[in-house]
Amino acid sequence: MVTQVESHWWARDHLGYRDGRLAFCGRDVAQTAATFAEPLFMYDAQRPIEKLRSIERALNRHAVRHRLFYAMKANRFAPLLCALRADGRYGVDACSPEELREALACGFAPSQISYTSHGMAPDEAALLAALPEVLVNCDTLAAVRMMGAYGTRREIGLRINPGLGIGYGNNERLLYAGRTTKFGIYREQFDEAIALARESGLAVTRLHCHAGCGYLDAQLRAFEAVLDAVCDFADALPGIREINLGGGLGVPHRAADKPLDLDAWAAVIALRTRRLGVTIAVEPGDFVVKDAGLLVLQVNYIEKKRDVVFAGLSGGFNLAVEPAFYDLPCEAAPCVLRDGEPSRVTLAGNINEALDLWASDVMLPPLTTGDYVALLNAGGYAASMSSNHCMRGRFREMLLC
Repeated sequence: MVTQVESHWWARDHLGYRDGRLAFCGRDVAQTAATFAEPLFMYDAQRPIEKLRSIERALNRHAVRHRLFYAMKANRFAPLLCALRADGRYGVDACSPEELREALACGFAPSQISYTSHGMAPDEAALLAALPEVLVNCDTLAAVRMMGAYGTRREIGLRINPGLGIGYGNNERLLYAGRTTKFGIYREQFDEAIALARESGLAVTRLHCHAGCGYLDAQLRAFEAVLDAVCDFADALPGIREINLGGGLGVPHRAADKPLDLDAWAAVIALRTRRLGVTIAVEPGDFVVKDAGLLVLQVNYIEKKRDVVFAGLSGGFNLAVEPAFYDLPCEAAPCVLRDGEPSRVTLAGNINEALDLWASDVMLPPLTTGDYVALLNAGGYAASMSSNHCMRGRFREMLLC
């Protein structure tokens, strides 16, 4: 077995190889995974708090008055939510009635919950009317009407659509631009939305905007354009007190990616919004939990078909859809480094679909049947988006404290 290894771009405190074996939060990953019969998600409980703290420090350095909410749609594992709640410094962003109820069940107070859904239904509006302290953002005129119908005389936010998008690597699948989308209120509807709210006894004091996902430094220029558009909306809203910039902050997926420069990001926010005198809310999800998690799968077979060597793993894209659906790179780390020269291999899932490939033609150390492979960046939009496709949806989740 290999005892000395070169450093890996993704290695950090609590994640890396020790004497040729992958360790995560002090646990031997292969040994831990072997105690479970199902695919295993492992989460670092401290990493999300560290990431939120890093955002907080950057905004403080630029004197940006702010509030942070964790976007729970990225990962709603109850022990993780409870750990964030116990920290006591951050709220949570929910986007459905069940997410709202789960946040409450995990101990978040209504005033700590930012709520932005799409396709609001009457029973959803009734639930929100019963929770007047929840920070509701309406993203359609229909939602404004539904909230107004309850006569609660509350403050609301409007989710706006600036017609611009930003995303990892300028990936078109991650952008909300170039086509009319279902999300948010466009500029040409904005005056009507404000008037409708006023007629319904609702005070619009917040704007909400989410323009993409996974952006890094290369997309900060596009982020500036989004902020300029948001400020144009804000100028048309007397009495505005808060702008919620949603999430979208990204993490590295490839060796060539550099972590988002949070200082530069915060400087852009300060420069564009300071004149408005508003609080800036941010709702990071992916940034907070994506690199806090691993998905550990077992090698079921290794077989050469024509000129491709396939390593078939014990879980498929239904457990973590982003590599297949959004073409996001998936970094694989063998849990045990074996002697021998690296070779090219394609990692395949066990779902009966041709697109079920974790990674194609990647260089990995030797693998053998029964080995475990950790798929990195599986903390966000993996378990939370999973399905039971082919009835292979079973998995376990584990929080490492």
